[in-house]
Amino acid sequence: MKILILGASGRTGKLILKESLQQGLDVNCLVRNPDSVLSKHASLSIFKGSPDNINDLEKALKGCDAVISALNISRRSDFPWSRLRTPHTFLSDVAKNIIELNKHLPIKKIIVCSAWGVSETKKDIPFWFRWLIDFSNIGVAYKDHERQEEILKKSNLAYIIVRPVGLTNFKQVNPVLESYSNHPKPRLIISRTNLAKFMVRALHRKDLLGRMPVISEN
Repeated sequence: MKILILGASGRTGKLILKESLQQGLDVNCLVRNPDSVLSKHASLSIFKGSPDNINDLEKALKGCDAVISALNISRRSDFPWSRLRTPHTFLSDVAKNIIELNKHLPIKKIIVCSAWGVSETKKDIPFWFRWLIDFSNIGVAYKDHERQEEILKKSNLAYIIVRPVGLTNFKQVNPVLESYSNHPKPRLIISRTNLAKFMVRALHRKDLLGRMPVISEN
């Protein structure tokens, strides 16, 4: 299988890239700065550009069977009110580009990283985080995750939308808890390592097609 990873230079994307190569996949990456992808591997091809540019995306997508996206609306820092570095509609614009290209570049599967708290799961998250979504720049990302999800659900693509809870940088590999409609109730954290492993393994799980699991550490 050959896949395209979007967001491979980010904190989660780097781990998805590492896991994909360890699993023996052929990988294309599309990044603004190729030097930000440190991996050197015979099965890795790096393309320079941005996925919201449909021409850049088309070059990187050719020959790929699936897409894994770890893209997000980027802020200048983790401070909730920090200024944005990407457009408000970055995620949904990329989703539209992928759907357009799928007309002549058939994609068997797309797996995107969304978030717990998007759409109908907002009611399930802690009240203080709902407040941050409503009153800080974190909410910009959540609104565009929601737009991205709706675009994918209305498309003909075979999709899996992964909604992780709060992300940590812990390295320990732990079992993952999958929750649907808040059952079982998710835990509050999951490491980027375990998220990356889940997303790569989802490539081979037919039972997840068309589903939107909230994932946390069991």
